[in-house]
Amino acid sequence: MNFEYLLKQIAFIQEIDKLKYIQRKTCLFNSQRKENDAEHSWHLAIMAMVLAEHANEPVDTMKVVKMLLIHDLVEIDAGDVFLFDTAINHTNTHAERLAAERLFGLLPAEQAIEFTEIWEEFEAAATPEARFAKSIDRLEPVLQNVSNGGGTWKEHQVSYEKVVQKVQTMAHGSETLWSFAKALIDDSVEKGFIQKEH
Repeated sequence: MNFEYLLKQIAFIQEIDKLKYIQRKTCLFNSQRKENDAEHSWHLAIMAMVLAEHANEPVDTMKVVKMLLIHDLVEIDAGDVFLFDTAINHTNTHAERLAAERLFGLLPAEQAIEFTEIWEEFEAAATPEARFAKSIDRLEPVLQNVSNGGGTWKEHQVSYEKVVQKVQTMAHGSETLWSFAKALIDDSVEKGFIQKEH
């Protein structure tokens, strides 16, 4: 039996284990431990399965799950950029494109094309699935920061206005989830977790 095809798949599987070492800025719920990218992707995939009914448009949930499991793999090479970073643009498209080519290029050709197309669809946010996936990606850190008394918002002195500006794109995929997140963000001002600009 020729294992060449399988060996390419195994090489990819071994390589993406590195996602477990990519630390994010946000902490786990009610914790001071930083979340890693693999934990983040797993949590988003489950959230999508649970919350799919709240998408603005009907979505193929399995496709959304695939997007959420694949979307941050490029950070193995490109690194995680904090959403509220003022020095580096969160959309690091060139570095992420090179990472996608390298990582997905480890797979057999058909799977490499499929994974690349799913990643590109997420990045473009032009389909109902991609818009909903991005909504889920924005929701999790809001929930984490609220559970941690402001979390990275407080740690990095991110203003209420900046949080709303970055997170309100959630509405493109789910008005319901955005309304819920906005209420949490507003409540966080009342609790002193986040400050408005003066």
